[in-house]
Amino acid sequence: MPRQTTYSLEQAPKKSKPRDPVAGGERDAAVNRSAGHNYFLLEKYEAGIALRGTEVKSIREGKANLKDSYGLIKDGEAFLLNAHIGPYSHGNTLNHESLRTRKLLLHEEEIRKLWGKTQQKGLTLIPTRIYFRNGRVKCELAVAKGKQDWDKRETERRREADREARAAIARSRKA
Repeated sequence: MPRQTTYSLEQAPKKSKPRDPVAGGERDAAVNRSAGHNYFLLEKYEAGIALRGTEVKSIREGKANLKDSYGLIKDGEAFLLNAHIGPYSHGNTLNHESLRTRKLLLHEEEIRKLWGKTQQKGLTLIPTRIYFRNGRVKCELAVAKGKQDWDKRETERRREADREARAAIARSRKA
């Protein structure tokens, strides 16, 4: 009697295309690189941002800019001012305004702490980056103190000395 053979009709599962690294939370959507240069960043807080749908899609496309933005505490609420989120490419006439004031979502206790710190002379709130966490847009706020020109030069000197020291160590290991 001949042997019966069975064939599996199941196909190998198709691989889906890789997810965008910004949307997946692997890479920041926007970074304020000048914040570390112009300010001493003292403390950092994570805040949600109240956004419209087209704003979230624009951030996923990488159209966010934090260069001149800052945070403000007013009437027990936190706001993000001057953060530029470009218009969504596939949006219609109901697209969002690029520089509108956006509400930051923080706990009351955090808002009270931030309000107390920003009342001190020379301290302000600076957004350092925008990123995705579990599908939601988050903003990292830093309590910052402005740097003078001589502070910036000192920071650059220190960075250069560290770079030279690392290079010297690497050279000695090769030899």
